[in-house]
Amino acid sequence: MLEYIKNSLARKRARRITQEYPPQVETFDLGKYGAIEFANWSNPLVTPIKIDSAMVEFFNQFIKEGDFAIDIGANIGDTTVPMALCTGKSGLTIGFDPNPFVQKILQKNASLNLDKYHLVPQPYAISTQDEEFFFVSSEASFANGAISPTKDSQHGKFVQPEKIKGVNLKSFLEKDYPDWMNKLSFIKIDAEGYDKEIIKSITDLIKGCKPVIIAESFGEASDEAKIELYDVIAKNGYDIFYFEDFNINLRVEKLDKNTDMLKFKKTVNIYATPR
Repeated sequence: MLEYIKNSLARKRARRITQEYPPQVETFDLGKYGAIEFANWSNPLVTPIKIDSAMVEFFNQFIKEGDFAIDIGANIGDTTVPMALCTGKSGLTIGFDPNPFVQKILQKNASLNLDKYHLVPQPYAISTQDEEFFFVSSEASFANGAISPTKDSQHGKFVQPEKIKGVNLKSFLEKDYPDWMNKLSFIKIDAEGYDKEIIKSITDLIKGCKPVIIAESFGEASDEAKIELYDVIAKNGYDIFYFEDFNINLRVEKLDKNTDMLKFKKTVNIYATPR
């Protein structure tokens, strides 16, 4: 009972008072992929992440050693690290996240397992053009949140004092990673409902490189928005699939038409493969 009360008070404090919560490093045995270290975030509002071999195998069906992979909305690295294990030391995985609190945990994960991968964290949002935003959250620990052009936002009342930078992905890659662009095989997007806008902004990159794409269909989005997400991907020559989770053993279902998106009333992930 005392532990329950202690944890409850910690969660209440986290919702009201902004403070740093340091990384906590754990070790996971991933079978054929070996043992890895992973930094979880000690924020009491965040459920600790567990990484297993089935998760890495899910990404490994799309990403191979030496590839270039991008995680937009990387958070602490719960999908970025498995992606990086697949690209390996000879490849490159970049994780974008503008949240300065999770960025510190992502940086810690990039510093671990250097014998297994090359992971580069980037503290930017992806936008149509280079511009600045506020980062806004519904609670003080910034465990969730989104970018906003103004401090007044539907995402909440807690605002980071310093603006964050948004970059156009194609321009950013052409400037900083020109030698990697022809190796781009995979892009994962998790941007709190802005996924389709990001996809629109990188259409030229998608057409040129034909990476596998993972995006999130927000449960609260309108039917029109869900259909538009399907269409902005499919029009570039992609087949689209629902998948239950980042686990090689779980259900996958091909979505043959855009209205198939409407059967999902909760937030789900989809992946798209070039035809």
